[in-house]
Amino acid sequence: MQLKRMPKKKRLPAGRVALILFLCQMISALEVPLDPKLLEDLVQPPTITQQSPKDYIIDPRENIVIQCEAKGKPPPSFSWTRNGTHFDIDKDPLVTMKPGSGTLTINIMSEGKAETYEGVYQCTARNERGAAISNNIVVRPSRSPLWTKEKLEPITLRNGQSLVLPCRPPLGLPPPIIFWMDNSFQRLPQSERVSQGLNGDLYFSNVLPEDTREDYICYARFNHTQTIQQKQPISVKVISVDELNDTIAANLSDTEFYSAKPNRERPPTFLTPEGNTSNKEELRGNVLSLECIAEGLPTPVIYWIKEDGTLPTNRTFYRNFKKTLQIIQVSEADSGNYQCIAKNALGAIHHTISVTVKAAPYWILAPQNLVLSPGEDGTLICRANGNPKPRISWLSNGVPIEIAPDDPSRKIDGDTIIFSNVQERSSAVYQCNASNEYGYLLANAFVNVLAEPPRILTSANTLYQVIANRPALLDCAFFGSPLPTVEWFKGAKGSALRDDIYVLHENGTLEIPVAQKDSTGTYTCVARNKLGMAKNEVHLEIKDPTRIIKQPEYAVVQRGSTVSFECKVKHDHTLTLTITWLKDNGELPSDGRFTVDKDHLEVADVRDSDGGAYTCVANTTLDMVSASAVLSVVDVPNPPFDLELTDQLDKSVQLSWTPGDDNNSPITEFIIEYEDAMHEAGLWHHQTEVSGMQTTAQLKLSPYVNYSFRVMAVNSLGRSLPSEPSEQYLTKAAEPDTNPTAVEGLGSEPDNLVITWKPLNGFESNGPGLQYKVSWRQKDGDDEWASVVVANVSKYIVSGTPTFVPYLIKVQALNDVGFAPEPAVVMGHSGEDLPMVAPGNVRVNVVNSTLAEVHWDPVPLKSIRGHLQGYRIYYWKAQEGSLKRNRRHIEKKILTFQDSKTHGMLPGLEPFSHYALNVRVVNGKGEGPASPDRVFNTPEGVPSAPSSLKIVNPTLDSLTLEWDPPSRPNGILTEYTLKYQPINSTHELGPLVDLKIPANKTRWTLKNLNFSTRYKFYFYAQTAAGSGSQITEEAVTTVDEGKLAGILPPDVGAGKAMASRQVDIATQGWFIGLMCAVALLILILLIVCFIRRNKGGKYPVKEKEDAHADPEIQPMKEDDGTFGEYSDAEDHKPLKKGSRTPSDRTVKKEDSDDSLVDYGEGVNGQFNEDGSFIGQYSGKKEKEPAEGNESSEAPSPVNAMNSFV
Repeated sequence: MQLKRMPKKKRLPAGRVALILFLCQMISALEVPLDPKLLEDLVQPPTITQQSPKDYIIDPRENIVIQCEAKGKPPPSFSWTRNGTHFDIDKDPLVTMKPGSGTLTINIMSEGKAETYEGVYQCTARNERGAAISNNIVVRPSRSPLWTKEKLEPITLRNGQSLVLPCRPPLGLPPPIIFWMDNSFQRLPQSERVSQGLNGDLYFSNVLPEDTREDYICYARFNHTQTIQQKQPISVKVISVDELNDTIAANLSDTEFYSAKPNRERPPTFLTPEGNTSNKEELRGNVLSLECIAEGLPTPVIYWIKEDGTLPTNRTFYRNFKKTLQIIQVSEADSGNYQCIAKNALGAIHHTISVTVKAAPYWILAPQNLVLSPGEDGTLICRANGNPKPRISWLSNGVPIEIAPDDPSRKIDGDTIIFSNVQERSSAVYQCNASNEYGYLLANAFVNVLAEPPRILTSANTLYQVIANRPALLDCAFFGSPLPTVEWFKGAKGSALRDDIYVLHENGTLEIPVAQKDSTGTYTCVARNKLGMAKNEVHLEIKDPTRIIKQPEYAVVQRGSTVSFECKVKHDHTLTLTITWLKDNGELPSDGRFTVDKDHLEVADVRDSDGGAYTCVANTTLDMVSASAVLSVVDVPNPPFDLELTDQLDKSVQLSWTPGDDNNSPITEFIIEYEDAMHEAGLWHHQTEVSGMQTTAQLKLSPYVNYSFRVMAVNSLGRSLPSEPSEQYLTKAAEPDTNPTAVEGLGSEPDNLVITWKPLNGFESNGPGLQYKVSWRQKDGDDEWASVVVANVSKYIVSGTPTFVPYLIKVQALNDVGFAPEPAVVMGHSGEDLPMVAPGNVRVNVVNSTLAEVHWDPVPLKSIRGHLQGYRIYYWKAQEGSLKRNRRHIEKKILTFQDSKTHGMLPGLEPFSHYALNVRVVNGKGEGPASPDRVFNTPEGVPSAPSSLKIVNPTLDSLTLEWDPPSRPNGILTEYTLKYQPINSTHELGPLVDLKIPANKTRWTLKNLNFSTRYKFYFYAQTAAGSGSQITEEAVTTVDEGKLAGILPPDVGAGKAMASRQVDIATQGWFIGLMCAVALLILILLIVCFIRRNKGGKYPVKEKEDAHADPEIQPMKEDDGTFGEYSDAEDHKPLKKGSRTPSDRTVKKEDSDDSLVDYGEGVNGQFNEDGSFIGQYSGKKEKEPAEGNESSEAPSPVNAMNSFV
């Protein structure tokens, strides 16, 4: 855990173990804390703190420095021995001792030689409490001698023989590093065949002619003196087979010549070590190096095994092309037999190395310093091991304990010294020496007997701050002799804290395992021994932990976009919070693209290198929390590269490539495109796709194409840029594989045949010289095929053909190599001409007032002279008796009936009208002659609504209606029907009055009406076919002036009387009360309506309207004749809700024309045999108007008030 240290306050380390190690005090002995103030007051025997190594090799060119540093109280004095006798440094002017230290400096740079001071040195540090000694320091100057001069004869040998070039470096101190170079100081190359041994020799398993050279030089580098010595160059000449034959032929007889054969292949033999077995001894902890170098032809390969065991995996290494086996940190367990095996094609040989691991002494338990109080007991233990087992010997103050002054409190038992009832005179420094034939160990350990009252070393009033629910460690570092006991108290009057809740450590520390808020307070530490008591107070504060309440989240973004990480932190407000962002546990890149804003990290223009783990670290002075999220940067793949074409055949090739980086999104497929540089240079076409796991594709090719290929990689984000194009590959020419498509034969004139086709592109031509062989003949004749060969065209016209005769046609491709396969035969026709005959026997059957059915006889096929398209009916509305006279000025309508239909329906006719029609046959060329005109009449229909309806001259008890007749009477009008009914202030309907009016009237006055009453009128015309659509209007009669005469002046007119009456009534109390009651009722009604509407019900007014509906004038559905449902948007019934009319009190019925354009395709609209449209109507449909296109409004308080006046 972490504790904050305030001014004059203390901060503890992060864990219980760290604190225990910081102040570890044993019950059996005291350890003097390294407190400066305490050390100033306490006496302490000497302790060696620094010394030179046991084997101390010095540079003879520099001054000799032999280190010896020690501490103690009082400060120790120093003395030296050399080669076992006292070394009087005062008598040697070249030797000085560093003040306050035992370090010697021997000034040999001014005069003197290093060899003079070679020897074994030992330092002694002494004060009144004892003497400590250093190791035996063996001082030797380093040596880098020259090679002894020797005459080296050139070496000549046959190709394939083995060779060892000896190095034999001079013995130096320390031993030199060996390497082989040439005169140019270039290292000689080494391999499985040529390598350097551990002894420095250069071994050749077999020589080759290229090994011939005159400058094989062995170098020895002495690192201590930074010098390099070299051996005389060695000359080696390798004689080849041809040279050997020439030498033999010149110097030997024929018999000897043929018997002297060059070196042949041979099985391995070892160059080193010799024999079948050898021994190796190594010390524990060193590096074990085993070497086997073999010769043979071909070059042998070396293998290593350990008999009855396995090689340690983590400590085994192979060097020098597996000729050297190394095991680091060797131990006794590595002893055993190791076998190296040399093997080539002709055999194998092995060598066994018996390894014995010895050990210089090493510590099992080194003696530790003892601080005791008078009368206490203690022990010094010195335990070491080695191979062979070391001998333990003790010294006291540097003197063998056998001849040291006697101490009755001391008893020696082998590797242990036992102390009992010690006194201050028992203080001394003891040395333990463990030695065997491979070395020794020397350790100093003092016994210091002290009598001291308790002291508390922790600063007073230290403030500890701890995070809640974590351990709190309160320090009470103390010292005393005898060892004091420590107790802790909380608060001013608290009792001693016990182990059941708290942990009391031997070093005085109080641990609260789980600190809570109530752990806050003042704690007192009390230390006691028989010589006195000491106490100290410390303070503890508990802080809230720092928490990350919103962690950064894993993000996958595309390269170039922006990503944001959020890290929301909650912490104790009394602590300072610092938020730091890390990338891959390191600092964020120093890049302006990274923006840190409070608890956000934003990375703009994301790059591939930005991918990784981003960590939010929230720090206070007491704790630290962190959270990480991974950013994966993805993008479309990089383009493939290294395109290569292999297995190049006439019609196939293998393409291979290397995928580019997938940018963290797996490649799902590769797209291969090709370019035809010969026919369509620069235009790339799709070739194929392959799986993202493939990097090769077998591609099918077409002849006579100069191919280049490119590849694109695809992942979930899209496709890569194209790769660089591959090399070009030109395929051989071949005859075309396919013939032209879309072959047709159609005549443009009655006497020709136009043959057309879709030509082949350059890619499909398969070779140079692309042409087309066009062939034709009459289908029903016995003529031979006529043909022509054309090029660079896609059409051929055959002239002089009969009109509309079927022909067989074929078009075949060919090039310089040959013809394409036999083409398919298609049928065509020569040119069409207009039909010669009109349809006959045209008959008309009138179905109803708007629909007629037409029949005709078909035209003979021969007289059509072309492809029958269908029959076309022309019809028009005409005045009787003027059919021929006005035909030019009449707008005709046209209906076309496809194929061979012989009847059809004419919809949308006007009732009570005179029509004429004729029929014509149609082919691809056009229309034939028209049939004779046929005339027919449509019966009467119901009229449209009256054009207008106005109410004029309203009086007290009468209203006058004026109207215009229907715009489309559709027959002879027989009469008008007028219906009207009163509407009271609550919009309830009165009785309905029905009135018949002669057809010749356009004005009517209604009398005996109620004064100041609203009426609604329904008005429609009739023919013999029935009633037409109705028009509606509303009006109000005037106020009764007679009742107002008593309260109006004589000269006031009717209009003024009405206004005055309204004003006077409005000031009357009864009227105000009535209006309030009405307003209240309306408010209640609106609330009920609102509630009912929210529940999906009807308005109460709606229910009343349904109850008073007049079935006599309900609109009927067109399809089944049933009554239509009431509509709020269109008022087709007598008034049931308040409605408003335009200001001129005129309502015009919208015109509705039955036009064929509205039903289908105008003049080209097509019908089935029964007259129904073929397919659905595509034009707009106008809804057939129902009775009364008046809109009505929902009742409102304003409407209700208006109904009273």
